[in-house]
Amino acid sequence: MPPGITTLAADTPTLSAANTGFMLICSALVMLMTPALAFFYGGMVRVKSTLNMLMMSFIGLGIVTVLWVLYGFGVAFGTDIGSVVGWNPDFLGLGGIGVTQLWDGSTIPVYVFAVFQLMFAVLTPALISGALADRVKFTSWALFVALWVTAVYFPVAHWVWGPGGWLFEMGVIDFAGGTAVHINAGAAALGVILVIGKRVGFKKDPMRPHSLPLVMLGAGLLWFGWFGFNAGSWLGNDDGVGAVMFVNTQVATGAAMLAWLGYEKLRHGSCTTLGAASGAVAGLVAITPSGGAVSPLGAIAVGAIAGVLCAMAVGLKYRFGYDDSLDVVGVHLVGGIAGSLLVGLFATGGVQSEAKGLFYGGGLEQLGKQTVGVLAVLAYSLVASALLALLLDRTIGMRVTEDDEVSGIDRVEHAETAYDFSGAGGGTAPRTTGPAPGGTAAARTKNQKVDA
Repeated sequence: MPPGITTLAADTPTLSAANTGFMLICSALVMLMTPALAFFYGGMVRVKSTLNMLMMSFIGLGIVTVLWVLYGFGVAFGTDIGSVVGWNPDFLGLGGIGVTQLWDGSTIPVYVFAVFQLMFAVLTPALISGALADRVKFTSWALFVALWVTAVYFPVAHWVWGPGGWLFEMGVIDFAGGTAVHINAGAAALGVILVIGKRVGFKKDPMRPHSLPLVMLGAGLLWFGWFGFNAGSWLGNDDGVGAVMFVNTQVATGAAMLAWLGYEKLRHGSCTTLGAASGAVAGLVAITPSGGAVSPLGAIAVGAIAGVLCAMAVGLKYRFGYDDSLDVVGVHLVGGIAGSLLVGLFATGGVQSEAKGLFYGGGLEQLGKQTVGVLAVLAYSLVASALLALLLDRTIGMRVTEDDEVSGIDRVEHAETAYDFSGAGGGTAPRTTGPAPGGTAAARTKNQKVDA
């Protein structure tokens, strides 16, 4: 049998109904994260862009699912080719996999592992979309997703997790996707926005979240789904490592939220709902690569450090002039880098692996490995994503026209609006002037303004 598959023989692991059921539940939780992200991003944009933002996340459930079945799983987790990509004809269309075949010495079927990893592949390009709000053609975005997962996500997933992948073989620790998901998506977002440019009115017009309750709902659902994302990545809990990851996920997220709010209070004088939601996501991002290697005390440190760093980083777009609409670079790229590198400081050894960080007597070796992983994924994703965006921009065009952007991308790209205010309340005349209902209440407070 090819690498990654074992059979139900006497000398191999046997299928565990408990672990299989657990992983199916985790897969469903990770799937929920994509619509949760759509809510999170959808609430952060203006009313006229809400549906487009939702659809930019949601479309991946269709595109990536089909590509994953056709060839993506084989590229990411097939037999290694040069430590860069995988391939296995049995994985083509998932047609050569038997229902009793187990994944790589685990106790779950290959099909269960494939569908769990599929949900990661769906979510990752959706993360990128938040940086491109208000200005990208929907058809161009859909084509970009197909090209990006093929050229970037599938190979990088093999580097990090695939049998024989070069970062995996080097010993880079990435429990659930700090490099493969968050740095990958954050670097891609930066690459694309450098190609397509800024929104009309960037740094001049107010671009406030239209629904902070929607943002909080999305953040809460992301937090909920992230337990499947993180704890499920151990593919079972026979040895307790998944339980450690579950605990650390909660601990780091809480610490990051508090740290972000503390930074806001000291810097700007207020603790905001947007800050609480963003801080929680920053903690979830940072603990994703590190949670299987650190203790709960280490998780507090990881979360707190990431919360402050990401809160500081979201303002860099104003200083350097790149229009990261919903802070994908500031939260996912910076949070992913922080969480990945902090493994080299706080890894205790004896949980996920025997590797120890600097503060636990391991010296600089693991930090060096983590740095290589961070830089490799960041550089590849940044360059490849920018080239893909440039290709599409020079051929079919990536951006809507300026007039369409100003008038509202929802009507132009989807022929719909998120809210119908006409006719509400029976005989009440529709609002004709002023902001849409909820727009003022959802405004960022003065502490969201970046210092000049």
